[in-house]
Amino acid sequence: MAAFVSRMLIAFGSIGLLAMTAIIGWQVFGRFVLNSSPSWTEQASLIMMIWYVMFASAAGVYEGFHIRIALLEEKFGERARPLLRFVAIIIAVIGLVLLVYGTQLCWAVRSNAVPSLGISRAVAYIPLPVSGLLMALFALPQILTGRHPGDDTLHVGGE
Repeated sequence: MAAFVSRMLIAFGSIGLLAMTAIIGWQVFGRFVLNSSPSWTEQASLIMMIWYVMFASAAGVYEGFHIRIALLEEKFGERARPLLRFVAIIIAVIGLVLLVYGTQLCWAVRSNAVPSLGISRAVAYIPLPVSGLLMALFALPQILTGRHPGDDTLHVGGE
C-alpha cells in the first residue's frame, strides 16, 4: 500500500510540474505576445510548486531518493544500521513537526484569500501536514529495520 501511495505522489508531482510549466508558459505568452499578463498565473504556479515539492519529498522518504548517507552504507555495511535508524528517526520527527505546525498554519490562514485566485490561503499549505504525516509513516519501517522498504539488502562494499 505504501509503495502505491509513493508512486501516486510521484505521479502527482510529475503532473504538477508539467501543469506549472504550462501556466508559466501561458504567463510568458500573455506578457510578450498579448501584452497582457494574466494576474492569476504567478500565484497558481507558486501554490502548485508547494504541492508537488512537498508530496515528492514525502515519496522521497519512502523511495530513498532523499539525501541519504549512502557512503556510510557502502563503507560500513551492517555497522551503519544504527546511524541509518537515527536518520530515519530525525526524518520522522521532522514529518511530525510538519504535521503539527502545518495544521496550525492552515488553520491560522484559513480566512485569508489569495487575491488573484479567490481561494483560501490554507489551500497552499495543505501539503505541509499531509506530507509530514506521510514522511513520518514512511520512516517507520526504516526505524524498525534500518533499511529502506525498496532495499533488498544493505549496500555493502559496492555490491
